[in-house]
Amino acid sequence: MKPVPIGTLGTFTQVVAPEHLASRIEPSLAPVLSTPAMVSMMEMAAMDAMRGYLEPGESSVGMAIDVQHLAATPPGHRVRAEAQVVKCEGRRLEFTVRAFDEAEQIGSGTHRRAALDAAKFSERLKSKQKP
Repeated sequence: MKPVPIGTLGTFTQVVAPEHLASRIEPSLAPVLSTPAMVSMMEMAAMDAMRGYLEPGESSVGMAIDVQHLAATPPGHRVRAEAQVVKCEGRRLEFTVRAFDEAEQIGSGTHRRAALDAAKFSERLKSKQKP
């Protein structure tokens, strides 16, 4: 992976659909954007920030995430997630992540990812596969 400059920004935008709702996970929950869906959008934004710096055959994995889900978002709203690089140590990056719906900021926190050789990673996973 090439060095990723501090301040590099990635984004991801998605309209909240039925599969993104908390009520899809558990019917007793409200029909609003679920926290796991928001986290996924934040991870996609971080991957977007890294994309131009990965070498051919490289990918990345999430290592840690610490976020707060600050406000509910109903279906049909467009959500924009942002991830900004705040630290780059070799193959490990740390991001500040935020998410916004059409009305307000709905989430914030930090996320860490690591770049890896996709083929080597797949080989290591084979030892965990069940027959």
